[in-house]
Amino acid sequence: MELRRKAMQVIDALRRHGLDSFVHGSVARGDVTKNSDIDIVIPYQVASFRIETALREIFPTFMEKLIVQATPQHAPKAYIQVDEKLTVTFPLAKLSRLEYEFYGFGGVVRFDQLERGERVPGVDKRLMFIEPTERGHFESQVIGRESVVAKKLGVSIEAVQQRIRVLTRRDEVGRTGVYLKKSLESDESFEDVLKKIADHDPVVRGRIRWNT
Repeated sequence: MELRRKAMQVIDALRRHGLDSFVHGSVARGDVTKNSDIDIVIPYQVASFRIETALREIFPTFMEKLIVQATPQHAPKAYIQVDEKLTVTFPLAKLSRLEYEFYGFGGVVRFDQLERGERVPGVDKRLMFIEPTERGHFESQVIGRESVVAKKLGVSIEAVQQRIRVLTRRDEVGRTGVYLKKSLESDESFEDVLKKIADHDPVVRGRIRWNT
């Protein structure tokens, strides 16, 4: 409940600034543990100063600001690590359909759903399908039930298959590196730093140009 209350506080602050967001993952599904984090996502491009302004109403400082691009094909994303438990993420280039569906795969809830105490189905990093019940949740394997899981989550079968490939490979070879990971100074803007990176990196520059 504490994690959900904090998620509501952040989403409400963003909402007051005209920013639509949701919480993603175990907090949305309800299968939280002592290691669970709060992952707030703004799933569309927006000027980063608007997000930082909203967040600073309740958090005067941030732990870290990062630009991360998982692979050359993925959109670069901004990560504001508010504290050890709370991260706010937003894309710095247009998300592909599969990138957007990634969030639905893990489960998402918005402010009104948090207010009502709703929990939603989704898949965790073990590739277990989590279905909330009145007294907890039910777990089942995703592999072998891809089409059923896709239908229940409202995502494409391609999204489910992609996540299976990524998470299975992670189990087999361990966590792999990312294409780009850049830490920002507190007074640097995400857009300015990304532009400097793109000026010297044709891969990043090409991915940003998906927007045009």
